[in-house]
Amino acid sequence: MTTVYQADERRYDTMVYNRVGRSGLKLPAVSLGLWHNFGGVDTLSNARDMLLTAFDLGITHFDLANNYGPPPGSAEETFGKVLRTDLKPYRDELVISTKAGYYMWPGPYGEWGSRKYLISSLDQSLKRMGLDYVDIFYHHRPDPDTPLEESMMTLDQIVRSGKALYVGISNYGAEETRRAADILKSLGTPLLIHQPSYSMFNRWVEDGLLDVLDEAGAGAIAYSPLAQGLLTDRYLQGIPEDSRAAKPTSPFLKRDDITEDKLAKVRKLKEVARERGQTLAQLALTWVLRRKTVASVLIGASKAGQIRDNAGIVTNLTLSDDEVSRIEAILRG
Repeated sequence: MTTVYQADERRYDTMVYNRVGRSGLKLPAVSLGLWHNFGGVDTLSNARDMLLTAFDLGITHFDLANNYGPPPGSAEETFGKVLRTDLKPYRDELVISTKAGYYMWPGPYGEWGSRKYLISSLDQSLKRMGLDYVDIFYHHRPDPDTPLEESMMTLDQIVRSGKALYVGISNYGAEETRRAADILKSLGTPLLIHQPSYSMFNRWVEDGLLDVLDEAGAGAIAYSPLAQGLLTDRYLQGIPEDSRAAKPTSPFLKRDDITEDKLAKVRKLKEVARERGQTLAQLALTWVLRRKTVASVLIGASKAGQIRDNAGIVTNLTLSDDEVSRIEAILRG
């Protein structure tokens, strides 16, 4: 017999919530992404445990996309099951996001950024999750062929239809973001948020994108803030056989990415973290959040304990000028 879930009454006692740009929306400093480990090939009980643990810690934001799985679509189905059985009474406390842009189904309307694809994809996502609306809907990547005006007009239409409360973009460069924000502003649906990759080892957003977001009044939520696990203890003793880097077909972290130079920096960063009373992962998340434009960091997890560890950053979110300088010196190496 399954126990009826009741959320922890103290779930809001310690989590920090940051305003997203110049909007009225606040996100938890730590949000949970369902990119990996929530698909149809994964264990539902473990996914449920992670989702409920997150919410009990005050993590109110759950980030999905149409193609998350595997197989594609199954992460949304998993989330829908847990929403239906456990989290439905708390729907108004949750910020649920999804995206469309990458390949989802065959034919000319199954990816990129046309009005046809974006609206069809969101309708499918809502059905999989059992929702009337999502809180944030993202265009997942810019489309080189569809006019940007069409993609942004579609986001505006989606908000006006009530299928999303806010809209965002992901993986857009600085100038593309400026144009997208201008178009959305002219339509009356402001750009809420950008979801870029950002970590100590991946700092491209600092070359203009964060400035563009500030000008537009939009916020950011960083994905891969732990550099696919490189900014944790996971690879300090070699490459575990069950890790992403060990998989020859992995499109993400490769064995060649784990260089001795990077590992030397990771060891030095771990010492900074130890002196702060943090884990290396906690330091890496804190470093990303030091930017006022970044409202939240997106963490991934394979077990509930990792979520508890990462959420622990809220007790020590301030980096001193000396610590920032020391970290910068390590990264310059």
